[in-house]
Amino acid sequence: MSDRTDRLKSTNISKEMRTSFLDYAMSVIVSRALPDVRDGMKPVHRRILYGMHDNGMTSEKPYKKSARIVGDVMGKYHPHGDSSIYDAMVRMAQDFSYRYPLVDGQGNFGSMDGDSAAAMRYTEAKMSRISMELMRDINKDTIDFQDNYDGNEREPVVLPSRFPNLLVNGTSGIAVGMATNIPPHNMREVIDAVLAYAEDGEVTLPELMEHVKGPDFPTAGLIVGKSGIRQAYETGRGSVIMRSRCEIETMSNGKERIVVSEIPYQVNKARLVEKIAELAREKKIEGITDLRDETSLSAGVKIIIEIRKDKNANVILNNLYKQTPLQTSFGINMLALVKGQPKIMGLKEILAHYLEHQKVIITRRTKFDLKRAQDRAHILEGLKIALDNIDEIIALIRGSQNDEAAKTGLMEEFNLSERQSQAILDMRLRRLTGLERGKIEDEYNEILKTIQYLKEILADDEKLLEIIREELTEIRDKYGDERKTEITLGNLSDIEDEDLIPEEQIVVTLSHNNYIKRLPSSTYRAQHRGGRGVQGMNTVEDDFVSQIVTMSTHDYIMFFTNKGRVYRLKGYEIPELSRQSKGIPIVNMLEIDKGEVISTMIGVKDEDTEDKFLVFATKNGLVKRSTLDNFERINKNGKIAISFRGDDELLAVRLTDGSKEVILGTRNANLIRFPEDQIRTMGRTAAGVKGIKLREDDYVIGLDVLSEDQSILVVTENGYGKCTPEAEYRITRRGGMGVKTANLTERIGKLVYIAAIDGDEDLMIVTNHGVIIRLVMEEVSTTGRNTQGVRLIKMTEDQQVATVAKVKEELEEEALDQDVAEAADAEPTEDAEE
Repeated sequence: MSDRTDRLKSTNISKEMRTSFLDYAMSVIVSRALPDVRDGMKPVHRRILYGMHDNGMTSEKPYKKSARIVGDVMGKYHPHGDSSIYDAMVRMAQDFSYRYPLVDGQGNFGSMDGDSAAAMRYTEAKMSRISMELMRDINKDTIDFQDNYDGNEREPVVLPSRFPNLLVNGTSGIAVGMATNIPPHNMREVIDAVLAYAEDGEVTLPELMEHVKGPDFPTAGLIVGKSGIRQAYETGRGSVIMRSRCEIETMSNGKERIVVSEIPYQVNKARLVEKIAELAREKKIEGITDLRDETSLSAGVKIIIEIRKDKNANVILNNLYKQTPLQTSFGINMLALVKGQPKIMGLKEILAHYLEHQKVIITRRTKFDLKRAQDRAHILEGLKIALDNIDEIIALIRGSQNDEAAKTGLMEEFNLSERQSQAILDMRLRRLTGLERGKIEDEYNEILKTIQYLKEILADDEKLLEIIREELTEIRDKYGDERKTEITLGNLSDIEDEDLIPEEQIVVTLSHNNYIKRLPSSTYRAQHRGGRGVQGMNTVEDDFVSQIVTMSTHDYIMFFTNKGRVYRLKGYEIPELSRQSKGIPIVNMLEIDKGEVISTMIGVKDEDTEDKFLVFATKNGLVKRSTLDNFERINKNGKIAISFRGDDELLAVRLTDGSKEVILGTRNANLIRFPEDQIRTMGRTAAGVKGIKLREDDYVIGLDVLSEDQSILVVTENGYGKCTPEAEYRITRRGGMGVKTANLTERIGKLVYIAAIDGDEDLMIVTNHGVIIRLVMEEVSTTGRNTQGVRLIKMTEDQQVATVAKVKEELEEEALDQDVAEAADAEPTEDAEE
């Protein structure tokens, strides 16, 4: 009992816990979780590769069972669980985990869906070709070795690492109280950066980033923005936004679909698809009609997301980015061991440590080669002495009683070293021929040159650097490839739907039967007067385009109905369809009542809400003016925009700045002109005041705002039109009958359109058969008020002009086929046509 008591030791438990935990923490930090800055390897990865190299499982040899590799590594170098060793080896073999896999695996090594690899008894592996470069010259005393855990084996402290593996393949690990997360990079870019640093040690970070653009993930995808990359390379910490590569395609049935071909690094594809399906099932994202994973070995990643016809694929994709791993972030924390100490480093410091490591490697290799060359030269010098005194040497050997006596005699008689004497004794008789003598002379001369060259390397740092540059260039040219991950500009903080939708000029069309769609404004070409036009949409059940407005995808479009209600959508929310498509029913987008039709569409910019007015005109000749900010908050159910007196309906609305003149035109060609301020500003639900006094069987067909030096354009139902200078229309007071603006005949028909123009616009005319023609306004004749005008569009007897729109834009000078000039993108216009 007393012996046991003598062995007991009293200690403070708090102090013991602190000491023990600190020892454990340092062991995890140094020996398990963090990579060495020189070779980018954690101990387990280094031991796996060295174990394979030591057992001859090199890239040119046959595959060996993974269980054999794991067992050998565990028994000799890594005294931990076999599963941790196998998992590390599996990851080094996955081309979706490592940018340049270090293990060449055969069998099931897992997938991007999170499937685990087959058991180690089923899979086989060997070193990959590129991992051989990490081991090159390891037997030339280039690195230090240390005892393994039981002292029976020797293992490398670090690998020679002929390329910057820490940056090239990256790493991640969680130690105690610290973690590392270094993304993979492109081999070619990183080596170019090392070469730039080797050329000029004062190279700046921006200059290095001309070579290293940013992380290059094995799963490709996109990186959005460069600020996170710059911060990480400068401080060692940063975050980058990774995004899937998605394309929006239009299928044969007119529906859109999203095709995902690349996903962010380390995202589980199966869980990604499950998340999208869950959001669609729970109606958190509406409009997804089908979801399937068509990924294959030949096609690569391919996730198909089909979109309902009335939904905007861009908006749905934006919501998928926000709510699923289609977009995620990678937190960069470039922590590695420097001389056994954990340190956070920027790009330049990592490159500096790697370059210093290569200097040590090349220096130690050169010293090794020099010693071996000197040893060989020493032997050759002895062989030359032997050949010069061959007869005496043969006699001495024949007269010696044993090998030791012969060796001693040679050393004493010819002043040879022990190694030279042994080499002479080991020399075969065939070396005595004249040819062999010449070979020895040549070899000796070559060895002397080699020794001189190696000494020059050791004496000149520039020659040492030149060798590093040559060998890095060789690696780059042999294994370098193009970037996989594309870096795009942009800042994704507080992303809105429209932030990810390209801003472009569009034409929004609305048909007589309330079908709406949008098209790029460049769809329509400018033609000469009298052309036959281009088919704008297929007519169905006598439907035709009734309204057109040009705007940006990021502008608002306001919809005013004949019943005096107003609705609002963003331009990009209107489905983009083909030119021949009839569009989407407007009732799928707006909560309008049965029998309610859109009388006016207006494109409005966000900044137009201040000091802007809306001027209203009804079919019975009433007008009203309200400030635009009365219509800022409009939900899907709409708002009341104007009240009516008796049987009336809203004809048109115009956006003004408060200083314009108003013109109203009637079907029987009467036109009135008066200052806008004659209409007092009213509330949103007011009914308005009289704008023009109508004769019997007449009604208002057009409203516009007029500026100085503009002309007034009129178009008739049979395709005739003209421009008249505004000076020919006198300014009157609101409520008069107006003046005559055209000489109507049965041939030209009644008036269907009036507008104020500057003369540099294009004119778009739509017939009730859906034919659209785009004219340069300069080709429309300028004549007096009381004239008929000229033919603007050729039409058959059963055709009539349904609607007209003006498009402000500058035409390209280059002619197309001598008759057609391609139109540049249209600028937004404040006009909306009835």
